[in-house]
Amino acid sequence: MKILHCITGLDVGGAETMLYQLATRMDVVRFQSRVVSLIEPGPMGKRLFDAGIRVDSLGMSRGVPSPAGLLKLVRIIRSWRPDVIQTWLYHADLAGLIATRLAFPLGGGPKVAWNIRCSYMALEEYRKLTGATLKVCAALSRFPDAVLTNSEDARRFHLSLGYAPKRFEVIPNGFNTDRYKPDSEARREVRQELGISLLAPVVGHVARFDAMKDHKTFISAMKGVAGQLPDSIFMLVGRGIDSGNSQLVAWLDKTGIAPDRIRLLGERSNMARIMAAMDVHVSSSIGESFPNVVGESMACGVPNVVTDVGDSARIVGDTGEIVVPGNEIALGNAIFIVLQKRLKNMTKTGASARSRVVERFSLPRVVALFADLYEDL
Repeated sequence: MKILHCITGLDVGGAETMLYQLATRMDVVRFQSRVVSLIEPGPMGKRLFDAGIRVDSLGMSRGVPSPAGLLKLVRIIRSWRPDVIQTWLYHADLAGLIATRLAFPLGGGPKVAWNIRCSYMALEEYRKLTGATLKVCAALSRFPDAVLTNSEDARRFHLSLGYAPKRFEVIPNGFNTDRYKPDSEARREVRQELGISLLAPVVGHVARFDAMKDHKTFISAMKGVAGQLPDSIFMLVGRGIDSGNSQLVAWLDKTGIAPDRIRLLGERSNMARIMAAMDVHVSSSIGESFPNVVGESMACGVPNVVTDVGDSARIVGDTGEIVVPGNEIALGNAIFIVLQKRLKNMTKTGASARSRVVERFSLPRVVALFADLYEDL
């Protein structure tokens, strides 16, 4: 069975990571996977290529509709003749549906499954085209053969937006617990590389610089934690998280925290090693569906503090702390509570976080759910 995955881009993010995990773990006897990126592929495109998955680019520019790119997708569909087109994210959902109808105007073409990866969007923070695309997707949602999402919260949110699919499935993200695992050697090495004491409490935050991730509230919360734990270190990781980000630097300067207590690491490909060096991971988002970084850090034996958005609380359970979004005081207090527990019994807090991921969100289980859906379609 041929599965054509169509995604907006292939940078390092939750949707891109899940696509990579799925495409590289599908049973090669039963399935053949191919990936199309609307824009030029990022780092995840190379990882897919290195894994033996064919990756094509439509050459579109971000935020700019391209009839030429759409026609290229039509040609790929006609020539390769996939059985299922699995689209990822709104722009690819729309492009995949339109291209399939153009490729097979009389019907008989591949089945189309949309894939939604968020449960809330502050549309005023995004390009007008994104908002328009979302509205069009809602209006056309009855035409794909299935609409998937990775959380119950995302399902409820999109139904409220007017989505009315003929089939709506929830398949959670899966986590590679062989790659993401506690690693004392990586913990020591990363801390040594970054000039951090092995005894210092390290607060991690992994997210691209985006309004939805609410770095501003996290940074405000850092001030309270820094005052309570004078030896604490703050490790921020993600695309756009570097000294060249003037907005980020201004927020950090305002806290008064000494620069030598802050590490801005930018985008990293070795996240399992980086996470192993943390004592607590924080997700401060105002909107999520099923955040990969929460499950990945837990698999590394790192307890989490998360805002109660999407299915974050479902992932964490009783292994960490859950707070309302946008509240810097609540967030800071929760971070302090988890650090105190962590410092008292590192082994117990880490083991409980990892066990929850292993038991409930294993990657083989999730891949099997996708495989069953494709065969059913």
